Amino acid sequence: MKTICLYFEIHQIIHLKRYRFFDIGTDHYYYDDYENERSISDIAERSYMPALNTLLSMIKENGKYFKVAFSISGVGMEQLEMHAPQVLQKLQELNDTGCVEFLAEPYSHGLSSLANEETFQADVKKQCAKMEEYFGKKPTVLRNSSLIYSDDIGGQVAAMGFKGMLTEGAKHVLGWKSPHYVYHCNIAPNLKLLLRDVVLSDDISLRFNNSEWEGYPLFADNYINRIAAFPEEERVINIFMELSALGIAQPLSSNILDFIHALPACAKAKGIDFATPTEICTKAKSVGQLDVPDTLSWVDEERDVSCWLGNAMQREAFNKLYSVADRVRIANDPRICQDWDYLQASNNFRFMTTKPSAVGLDRGIYSGPFDAFTNYMNVLGDFINRVNSLYPEEIDNEELNALLTTIKNQGDEIDSKDKTIERLKAKLEKLQAAEEKLKAKVEKTAKSKAEKVAKPKEEKAEKPAAKKSAAKKTAVKEEK
Repeated sequence: MKTICLYFEIHQIIHLKRYRFFDIGTDHYYYDDYENERSISDIAERSYMPALNTLLSMIKENGKYFKVAFSISGVGMEQLEMHAPQVLQKLQELNDTGCVEFLAEPYSHGLSSLANEETFQADVKKQCAKMEEYFGKKPTVLRNSSLIYSDDIGGQVAAMGFKGMLTEGAKHVLGWKSPHYVYHCNIAPNLKLLLRDVVLSDDISLRFNNSEWEGYPLFADNYINRIAAFPEEERVINIFMELSALGIAQPLSSNILDFIHALPACAKAKGIDFATPTEICTKAKSVGQLDVPDTLSWVDEERDVSCWLGNAMQREAFNKLYSVADRVRIANDPRICQDWDYLQASNNFRFMTTKPSAVGLDRGIYSGPFDAFTNYMNVLGDFINRVNSLYPEEIDNEELNALLTTIKNQGDEIDSKDKTIERLKAKLEKLQAAEEKLKAKVEKTAKSKAEKVAKPKEEKAEKPAAKKSAAKKTAVKEEK
């Protein structure tokens, strides 16, 4: 039986403000708050809320048959928390159905997997903690930013304990192979790979509203018929896209949500199931390893990382940023770490690209790639100065790590001693209370014994007096 794995990405760009050379050292706030609020509110209204309401109604109508997966970047979550909390509430409502899976990804939606293994691991762990906080379950499948993958990255992901990973079904990697099977990482056989069907995914996310496309108009029954027509042994159909495709890339006026809403009924009629990535990784066996020595992604025709690191400006900015990665991680200062997450976001490097692209690129405030590079490097210059001023540049990373470890150990020792003192105080108070109780009991017992000893003496004293009285009465009688 064929199975459709439907997955959506949710990420929000953090817009930098115009930051000039003379701002370095005087202004440590780098963000355009107005544009960030405007853009996330606009996307939430035009895309996220209508799309999520549609997906929720599909689950309610189809019970446990229909299932869907999401991944949400940490920086995207922060923007939603501030400006569109209704989206998070809707995602939690979807989570309560039991038909939704939330995947792991780098918190920053950045390129740390290409630069620093420890930074990448910390980035992913931070996002997993956020997912567990909101949705009550730790992710077991990972998707890297923009589906970036290579053999080495797969090895890192497997070492983190993930069951599977999503990536691109790129032709230059697959060759004659089909993306409709489960594969595994060639250096970590336990890590299963789910490959995006490029054509089926892009038919929805890129071409759906294009009247010049030969497949226009696209109807749900025809779309499912194409899937049903695949060879019987090709059983796993992975349809991956950004959630903003539903409403932004493809406007609501195109009836894109009606198309999505009709998919389960059409699929059920053809005997086709829906499943989450973890369900597929758990049940399906790998048919073989996938060899990916060079990094791939789901962006541009080349399906590589050239849109972020393809020119000298991008590589200069990238290398400069990650030159302080270890110091940022070791220092672990809250404000520095937040700026670090935002500055890692891949769109900062995407704005610097000089490549032509079939997909329109909105550079925001930037007039071109050099303008984007200049603004980013000004911000980065101030950020690095702050990192170095926090812990002097003369202290190398090993010495800094040892120093901070010592401070942490001393802090832990102080906390431990404080706890011991509190515990001993409580024990002392308990012993004092027991002592007071015992003392009161002893005093009560002593008093009781004293009373018992005094009583016989009184009785003895009373008896002679009674005898005298009786003798006196006898004597009086005799006289009479």
